[in-house]
Amino acid sequence: MLIGEVARRSGVSARMLRHFDAIGLVRPTGRTVGGYREYTPEDVRRIFYVEGLRSLGLSLRQIARTLDDPGFTPSALVGDLIEATGERLRREHELLERLRTVDAAEPAGWPDVARIVELLHGLGSPSAARRQQAVLAPAEPASVPVEVLARAVLAESDPNVAGALRWALARAGGDGVASLASAMASDDADVRRRAVLALAELPGDEATAALTDALGDADTTIRGHAALALGARGVTRAVPTLLAMVVEGTNDVEAAELLGTLARDAEWADRIMSALVDELAVHTADSAVRIRLTQALAEMPGTIALDVLRRLAHDDDRPVALLASALVNAADRAAASSPKANRAG
Repeated sequence: MLIGEVARRSGVSARMLRHFDAIGLVRPTGRTVGGYREYTPEDVRRIFYVEGLRSLGLSLRQIARTLDDPGFTPSALVGDLIEATGERLRREHELLERLRTVDAAEPAGWPDVARIVELLHGLGSPSAARRQQAVLAPAEPASVPVEVLARAVLAESDPNVAGALRWALARAGGDGVASLASAMASDDADVRRRAVLALAELPGDEATAALTDALGDADTTIRGHAALALGARGVTRAVPTLLAMVVEGTNDVEAAELLGTLARDAEWADRIMSALVDELAVHTADSAVRIRLTQALAEMPGTIALDVLRRLAHDDDRPVALLASALVNAADRAAASSPKANRAG
């Protein structure tokens, strides 16, 4: 069978068949009187083997070794091909994600494209310092893809880099809340913690709503982060969690300060005071808890906690009594030195 007919039947071009011959991969068994290549059925069968292996991704050099090696093991070859193909697909998937990211950012020109690509490379670095540098590099806020920053902050374990990412995310604007809020449904508590910390730095009603939902999280750390952020925003739904933080001793100083701020609302002042007094009654045997509750009473606005502190100055728990007494004396001195008191005198 001459080369033209072999090309028609096999689908392999005559040019490629000549190349196979030149490299010794498939050499025709014979030649015609005129010197033309003449292929036997066995030669054609080898051509089909070559094409089959090429379709699996093997190079011609690998195919030659495979076909000529008597110790060839198909399973080993297929395993290597699976590993190589998986790695290639991973790289192509990363490329696809980069292209989608660039497209979503709607770059105005090549400088914007270069900035996005530089950011992606930097965020993929194994070096925390390099990742932080990539985030903090000078750039216009609009050129930073919000979705990229949101994904990065959810995956970042280094606290310094995470802080830089949260800063950049808040600065970039856009709808980063949606990605962070959806991450609050993750089974991974670390992801939810990163999400709630990022949400705490984003303004707006949507971020506040997501933080409010986080008050019901099973993780106490997540609930605490949400409560501190909400308390700073004046959201009274955070009061029960803030009170629990005082009792448990988790960020209790900050939680007590926020309870005092929220108690400036007359509607909530009595509720917060009642809750603190109730906790004092419950924890009669735990001196550390009672001390923290006493300190929280000192954060209440005006003199609304003064009567309770006067009673605590005679508490059976001596450390509590000493603390309450000191707080009462300080309040009395402040009242005595106030301009109103001086005028009355």
